[in-house]
Amino acid sequence: MQGVPTSFSSSPDAPAAPVAKPKPFLLTPRQGEAARALMAYVGSLPLKGADAQLLAVVICIRAARRGIGNLTGQDLRSLRLADPEGAVNSFAALGWQGQEALLGEDMVTPVAVTVPDLVDRPDPRLPFGKVMRSRVSGWTARTTAAKPVRKTSTAARLAALFLAAHGPADEYGTLPAHLPDDCRAALPELLAKGFLCELDGERYLLSEAVRHLSGTRPPSDTPPRTRDEPEAERLSWDEWKDRASVALRRHVEAVERCPECSLTTARVSEAFMRTAVPAQFDEKVRAAYAAWEAKYPGQGPAAAEFAAAFRAAHGHGPSVKQLCMALGWGKMSRNLRIFVIRRLIADGWLTNTDPVPWTLRPGKAAQPRTSGVTTASGGRTR
Repeated sequence: MQGVPTSFSSSPDAPAAPVAKPKPFLLTPRQGEAARALMAYVGSLPLKGADAQLLAVVICIRAARRGIGNLTGQDLRSLRLADPEGAVNSFAALGWQGQEALLGEDMVTPVAVTVPDLVDRPDPRLPFGKVMRSRVSGWTARTTAAKPVRKTSTAARLAALFLAAHGPADEYGTLPAHLPDDCRAALPELLAKGFLCELDGERYLLSEAVRHLSGTRPPSDTPPRTRDEPEAERLSWDEWKDRASVALRRHVEAVERCPECSLTTARVSEAFMRTAVPAQFDEKVRAAYAAWEAKYPGQGPAAAEFAAAFRAAHGHGPSVKQLCMALGWGKMSRNLRIFVIRRLIADGWLTNTDPVPWTLRPGKAAQPRTSGVTTASGGRTR
């Protein structure tokens, strides 16, 4: 094994952290099997470098059912690859098609990437149903965005996917045979960041903070099921907030207690707790956007100024609907509202913390215009 010291352990003398409620597992046992199948498939591809392999994970899970995966330039950017252009171009040697469009200036229009190896095969390489594909896709996003790996190298985030998929929640796991060399070299980084609590040769142990990402549940946590795809655990609003990070809870309470918005608890809880579903933009939406743009040209500055003023008055950003209605853009479908806002984000007038609601704020293009807006507490927006 290359790049992995013989034995490591995290700080044994550190003070014990307060006991917290364990997070619910993201994957059922069968979904864990699917996650391992996905990682094994990507590991078998003749790709060099963690950048290309991590991007391949995202494309392949989206293309698992029909051989075509849709993603945007923003999706590519969010992966924070060291060499995104090199990663995208490497797929040409595999016969993949359409991925070059991801390198264009358009950040929001979905790009259809064809993976021939997954198209109409009598023996599907990734035989996932709709729910299975969705759950595993969500798991990949949550794992690479987990706090211990959020700011690590591409190789470390890719390694986190392999180790989470194969690692038991409460027992030692064995490094998968198809773990790429770059990922092996990055294992000490996962230990240092707290994704792993132990690493000893070929054995590793997931930390408590990422136990819920494990692809192998303990037997006591896997009660008999009568359906292949069970419902996700339903939490109460208070339980959901208890499991939120400090920063997220502070934002939630700013929205929930906002005297200006006066939103009901049901409205706020539904917005934060619902599963994010990617909006689909067909030709009808794009045509409606063209008509909107012709009727309301140059709306970026106004949108940024409204978002800044709203945050100053409310202590949180406006929702997509609140911004669109306040600027008088007329009756719009939900998908058109989302498409308009994504365009404004791509142009730099707005930004947000997707998919967290009520986080719209001025983007980089608007900073000179909004830097002098005074907040309700007498400070200035940033």
